Amino acid sequence: MYQYSYADQALVDERVAQFRDQTRRFLAGELPEEQFLPLRLQNGLYIQRYAPMLRIAIPYGLLASRQLRALADITRTYDKGYGHFTTRTNIQLNWVKLEDVPDILAKLASVQMHAIQTSGNCIRNTTTDPYAGIHKEEIDDPRPYCEIIRQWSTFHPEFAFLPRKFKIAVIGTETDRASTQVHDVGLHIVKNDAGEIGFEVLVGGGLGRTPIIGKTIREFLPREHLLSYLDAVLRVYNLHGRRDNKYKARIKILVESLGAREFAKLVDAEWEKHTKDGSLTLTDENFAAASSYFSAPDYKGFDALQVQSDLQKQLDADKAFADWYEHNTVAHKVDGYRAAVISLKAGLVDGRYVPAGDVTDTQLDALADLAERYSFGEIRSTYQQNLVFTDVEVNDLYTLWQALSELNLARANINTLTDMIVCPGWDYCSLANATTHNIAEQIEKQFDDLDYLYDLGDIRLNMSGCMNACAHHHTGDIGILGVDKKGEHWYQISLGGNASNDARLGKILGKAVPADDVATTLQSILDVYLELRETTEQDVEDFSAVVERVGIAPFKEKVYG
Repeated sequence: MYQYSYADQALVDERVAQFRDQTRRFLAGELPEEQFLPLRLQNGLYIQRYAPMLRIAIPYGLLASRQLRALADITRTYDKGYGHFTTRTNIQLNWVKLEDVPDILAKLASVQMHAIQTSGNCIRNTTTDPYAGIHKEEIDDPRPYCEIIRQWSTFHPEFAFLPRKFKIAVIGTETDRASTQVHDVGLHIVKNDAGEIGFEVLVGGGLGRTPIIGKTIREFLPREHLLSYLDAVLRVYNLHGRRDNKYKARIKILVESLGAREFAKLVDAEWEKHTKDGSLTLTDENFAAASSYFSAPDYKGFDALQVQSDLQKQLDADKAFADWYEHNTVAHKVDGYRAAVISLKAGLVDGRYVPAGDVTDTQLDALADLAERYSFGEIRSTYQQNLVFTDVEVNDLYTLWQALSELNLARANINTLTDMIVCPGWDYCSLANATTHNIAEQIEKQFDDLDYLYDLGDIRLNMSGCMNACAHHHTGDIGILGVDKKGEHWYQISLGGNASNDARLGKILGKAVPADDVATTLQSILDVYLELRETTEQDVEDFSAVVERVGIAPFKEKVYG
């Protein structure tokens, strides 16, 4: 993974010192709130419902074991002993004290981490496929391009105060596992007829109160023009994006109002006039340097037949392990290895609901040890609020599963109904209209049979506590949005969303349902699916396909009569 240069470290250390003095002056009454506000946002610090919240950057979701240990120590020392992974693959601390934040940032800097550009109207953390670099279908590893974008965008003087926040996602496979079509910019690595690597560029996606699917504005951008073209996109947005209304300030509104073709013309004109073939043009040396940070680990060679034979014995002997292997591991491009998905959706543990994406200091410390033992000391966070060990020897999967089980991190529910994306909601966020954790707990109690969940197949359930859509409810097979009705929390349900290749926005089923009825309403929806799905000896029609085929009318009839 990328290691800080001297310049990187100096930059981050200087930022810590600056914010330490800014915080001191604010607490001493020397710096007014309106002046401190943009300064704290530039350092990832929000004021939430009950306490400050610090959002820590995890570039393209990649963490080293020493960083996990630092996060564990920080949560123990400065928070309530846990952190929360987000759909931006960052981690949030929800209970920090303002006066402690400079010390937290200093601790982060000591392990090459920071909170820079995790908030504010700037270019946020670039995200990617959690299986980047290890997936068989990959055209090229997207991580070097993410790092190039990170270095270009960090402290970019022209794009530090954009009309609104700006998010970029990059994938290197045909299958989209990074939700690129609902990003301000989505970059798909492709090859042209000559075999040259470049990017399909999508612009203008986004969720929130005005959800929009991104549009392709360039089918093939040669990779050497990556930064110069992105720079042109940001220039056009900076010049033409609305600043008079924050609800209409995202680039998606600009692209939608102009039309993708007209927006592309503006970008091309800006590109040709100012940035194309200039200093931002990337060279083979630039790509080689970036790729060197992500060299393949020292993989072993294995007797494939023996590995498979030993694995099969373990699968036959232990159904719980077999379920975990089927649902929580992913094929690797190197024989003898698999990626293991660590579920942060434990559900009910000893009768207590564990919020989606939450991980304790004890778990973080243990995961650091396991990463060093089983996955070359690296771990990745995903936009689905889970974690991944990407390089596990198949021979080690059983012992890894046992260790994760002891930590309540081995629930075999990945891609099932209970692998929910859930924002913190009213319990923490000052923007939320409704609670989410109580609804997730209700759903967990209703759907606690894994065999039933497996029979349902892959279903993405996303739940947000407000229209800001931090949990991507618009793109869930089932989306739940908390709304406020005269001080009471109600929940609007949508069906048919999709965040992958065939990106779609879900359709609202009907009027919102009261909090006590959410789980039973979901049960009615799933009953309709089980009744209408088509099955053959080879295949079972999944939930998404049924909704696309029959529409939402049968589900609406069942729920509302």
